[in-house]
Amino acid sequence: MRFMMCPRSWRHRLMDILVAVLCDAATDSQGKLNLLGAFDTINAAQMPAVHPQCSVALRVVFEKPEEGQHTVRLGFVDEDGRAVMPPIEIPVRVLVPDDAIFTSRNFIVNIQQLKFEKPGFYSFDVFLDGEQKCSIPLLVRVASMPAQPPPFE
Repeated sequence: MRFMMCPRSWRHRLMDILVAVLCDAATDSQGKLNLLGAFDTINAAQMPAVHPQCSVALRVVFEKPEEGQHTVRLGFVDEDGRAVMPPIEIPVRVLVPDDAIFTSRNFIVNIQQLKFEKPGFYSFDVFLDGEQKCSIPLLVRVASMPAQPPPFE
């Protein structure tokens, strides 16, 4: 049986985002990112609507040359690019162990009582050191209520 080293093709770019998701809840357990209920659509009964609780979960990989201080910023905007809430900035100091060439870090932002004034497209925009790396899309719509069956007689 032959074993081969993986080519370095997994290294796409510096400070790569491995996971970026909106979910019901997320936790970090000894470096493992645990996700519950990933979603990209909210069906509201009416507008304005309030989503009681959600989490934005990120897993970012840093390589040895990127050791040092960095900033992760999360912005939430509507389809016109207007901020729905103030941006969240997370400072992070990266140290890669001597016996490794990369390290992964998990970032979890818990959001309570997220209010939507109107239906439409929204996004959580993720920035690393001021450079936008990705967007997590979110569709908010008014769900039509299914027809109720007639009561039993």
